[in-house]
Amino acid sequence: MRARTVAAAAVALVLAAGCSSAAAPAPSEVSTAVGASASAGTSGSGVRVAGQVADGLNSPWGIVVLPGGDLLVASRNTGRVTRVAARDGAKTDLGVVPGVVAGGEGGLLGLALSPDYATDHQVYAYLTAADDNRIVRFGYDGQRPPGPQFGTPTTVLTGIPKGSNHDGGRIAFGPDGMLYAGTGESGRTELAQDPASLGGKILRMTPDGAPAPGNPFPGSVVYSLGHRNVQGLAWDGQGRLWASEFGQNTWDELNLITPGANYGWPVVEGQAHRAGYTDPLVQWHTDQASPSGIAYADGAIWMAALRGTRLWRIPVDGDHVSGAPEAFFTGTYGRLRTVVADGDGTLLVSTNNTDGRGQPRAGDDRILRVAIA
Repeated sequence: MRARTVAAAAVALVLAAGCSSAAAPAPSEVSTAVGASASAGTSGSGVRVAGQVADGLNSPWGIVVLPGGDLLVASRNTGRVTRVAARDGAKTDLGVVPGVVAGGEGGLLGLALSPDYATDHQVYAYLTAADDNRIVRFGYDGQRPPGPQFGTPTTVLTGIPKGSNHDGGRIAFGPDGMLYAGTGESGRTELAQDPASLGGKILRMTPDGAPAPGNPFPGSVVYSLGHRNVQGLAWDGQGRLWASEFGQNTWDELNLITPGANYGWPVVEGQAHRAGYTDPLVQWHTDQASPSGIAYADGAIWMAALRGTRLWRIPVDGDHVSGAPEAFFTGTYGRLRTVVADGDGTLLVSTNNTDGRGQPRAGDDRILRVAIA
């Protein structure tokens, strides 16, 4: 087990230097979404719902695709994991992940498969526990008889602040084999700028929870700071990391992540052009987005919107946004939580109407297959 691994003094030194130096490099192109929208079904861009993978899910949050195509789906409110068959959408309850204490925006959140899942059968989960948010891993090989399906969880990282809101929760393994986590500041805004806190950060660690080699702050898992509530992580075709983030009252954000950069919260929200802080490449009014999961596919970042009840497509080219963002399915399926690129010209998109904040419809919540090719 590895607890908080932040070298506060080292981070503070670099943070102070960053905030007093010249302005961070400006994005090569800044684009602000202004509400372009396409309705359900086939659009002029060829984006359409190609089918329903599963329905009747309770507060789905994290989703991973197993070898062979079946899905593991985390339920935020119940702490349960469900296996969804790729063939026919049949659901198998795999049981509760031990230690989950759901409440507010916390519970069983992100899931990720080990890069060596084919041999080690390890599943990673970001969850809210009694005293903190944490990352654990457990064994699951899909071959166990009926009954408890998981091995005893091993704690990977503890000490991520918890609150009734802003609990972050997205985890993913990057192209470098390291584990990344998006955290929130748990409603305590000062934590985002606090070098000794894991709240309001993007973290980068080894699969065992140690600070990853090459991190910007020696001895620390902190990769970037100044975030309010990171909800989505995705890498583009050149291995650049993108992250979606909840704003407060004015601007939600899509950020291109640079190691060691400070994204401004709570000093700034959205594009402020202030020295020492990195601006988002795209910003939305909160009623158009309230973004959650993102995925990269077909030359674009695809972003699920909760309050905005739509799927955003943001074309990117290298380190800049290359066209106006476009929205799909506005209001058609309610709140959207997670987007997964399925590797065959389609996305898996989950609704999130049963978590206490949405208006459930018959069959909610569901996972949709969206064709984008």
